[in-house]
Amino acid sequence: MGFSLPVYVHLRHRAGPEAAIIIRLFWLGVVIGLAWEVPLFVSAISAENPVVGFLREPPVHPVVFMVAHAFWDGGLFLLGLALVGAGCARPVLVRFRWAELAVLVAWGQASALAVEVVSVLNRGWFYHAGHAWNPVLSHVEGHPITLLPQLIWLAAPIAYYLCALRLTQRVPGA
Repeated sequence: MGFSLPVYVHLRHRAGPEAAIIIRLFWLGVVIGLAWEVPLFVSAISAENPVVGFLREPPVHPVVFMVAHAFWDGGLFLLGLALVGAGCARPVLVRFRWAELAVLVAWGQASALAVEVVSVLNRGWFYHAGHAWNPVLSHVEGHPITLLPQLIWLAAPIAYYLCALRLTQRVPGA
């Protein structure tokens, strides 16, 4: 499904005044997502003490999952922006507003937790416990739910929001 997101975003937003900016905001999310997906997946396939592990053997090479996860990240950021649009004063992304950032951060925290829990329940992947910098917050079906993804999704929406503000100010008609 992750590979369908770029197709969907491009087909859904191929016309209209906001099309170019939405497509750029999607790809911005993908690039920001790669900032953690690459190290996590490299760790999973090559580190002696990996950060992430698989609960079952992936049906395809982990690099395929890494790219799919980055596409999902782009989609999650766009969903966060939809929540900003639904809950904040319009127009959005025209100047820094704490309310917009708060919506993105709250969405990031909720989605990070949901993604980690769903992955464990579906026997996909999990974050290894035992690292001092990644303490266990709780357990789901005997697997740890850890702090690291929450920290990632605390920092990532801030970086995304600041970059999105700059991006929308540079695009004519945005």
